Formats: sequence, structure tokens, C-alpha cells
Amino acid sequence: MPVKLRLTRQGRKRKPYYHIVVADSRAPRDGRYIERIGMYNPNTNPATIELDFDRAFDWLQNGAQPTETCRAILSYKGVLMKKHLFDGVKKGAFTEEEAEKRFQAWMKEKESKIQSKIEKLEKSKESDAKQRFEAETKVREAREQELAKKIADAAKAKREANEEATEDSEEVAEEPAAKSEETVSEPEAVAEAEPAPEVKEEPIVEEPEAKVAEEDKAEESEEKKEEAE
Repeated sequence: MPVKLRLTRQGRKRKPYYHIVVADSRAPRDGRYIERIGMYNPNTNPATIELDFDRAFDWLQNGAQPTETCRAILSYKGVLMKKHLFDGVKKGAFTEEEAEKRFQAWMKEKESKIQSKIEKLEKSKESDAKQRFEAETKVREAREQELAKKIADAAKAKREANEEATEDSEEVAEEPAAKSEETVSEPEAVAEAEPAPEVKEEPIVEEPEAKVAEEDKAEESEEKKEEAE
């Protein structure tokens, strides 16, 4: 039967990972499989790949055909490179020891490339984190300066309001004193400005007793005249 090396989907929605399996080409993608030989997780950077190297190599030697994605994974891990070298051994191009030596050199170079990529990613992460920290620090300092400015402005406005209130109270306290001085000085000024009223001499009126005495004398004289008659 035709056998394939392919992936079966696992994981939750939008966070998938895959099993690398050996399955019948007629079976559904996530159906039954013959053997599981590894795991592939594309959610990490670089992608996480776990592979049973020897079993994958054996299945390739026995004629299993990898899918496109699975072929890229096998190439990345060096399985296809080893198959290519051992095909050269079968053809008599070089010995098995030479093939193994070439494969180890290739794997060493591949691992150094992978390690340099990992270090580069770590450095880029550190630089990004540093840049974010500096940007956050600048934003925080700007906010602190703005807050300090607001506090200083509020304190200044409060101080000015207190000074204005103090000045108003002093003016109010000075006004009654000025008014009292004006009220005291005004009568004196009026007294000085207005002359003293002139005293007019009234004619001497005779007392009523003298008039009564004269009337009594006149009556007595009339009575005497009547008696004489």
C-alpha cells in the first residue's frame, strides 16, 4: 500500500500544533495512522520540532513519500540530506564513512546556523524590551512632569487667592476707620465753616401787673364820680 509521511492537526482554535505520522495515503488527514514519529509546533519562534530521526530515515528508505510541509521539516532536520548521501553510497560515489563524515559536518553547520538565529532572536527581543522600557520611561516622566506642573499651578493659584483675600480684608478693615475719621471731622468743618447765629434784642414788654393796677385806679375814680353825683 502507498505510505505517506504527513501531519495531523491537534490543539485548539487558532493555536494548532501537529503530529508527524506515517499513514496510509487513502486515510483521512486526521484519521488512523500507522506510527507517530514526531511533533511540529509553529506557534514558537523558531518553530519547535521533535522528530525520531532514525524512524523517519527508515521510512524514507522503505519508499514512504512525505507531503510538502513534511518534506520541509525533514529537510530542516537533515533527514533528506542523510538519504541523499546514502543514495550516493549505494551508487558507489563514496564510502559510508565518508557519507557519515559529510553528514556530521553538515549537521554541525546547520546547528550553528540555528543557534545564531536563536541568539539573534534573543538579542532582538532584548533590544525590543529595552526600547519599550525606554519609551515607557519617557512617557512616565512626561506624565510626572505634567502632574508636577499641575500641582505647582494649583498651589500658585491657591496662594494668589489667599493673598487677594488678605488684601481685601485689609481694605475692608481700613474703610471703616477712614469713615469714622470723616464723620468726626465733618461736624468740626461745618462748625468752622458756618458763622455763629446773631442774637437779636427783643423789645421789653411791660409786665401785666402794672396794667392791672392802672385799670383798678381808673375804676376807683369812676366810682368816686358816681358817688359824688
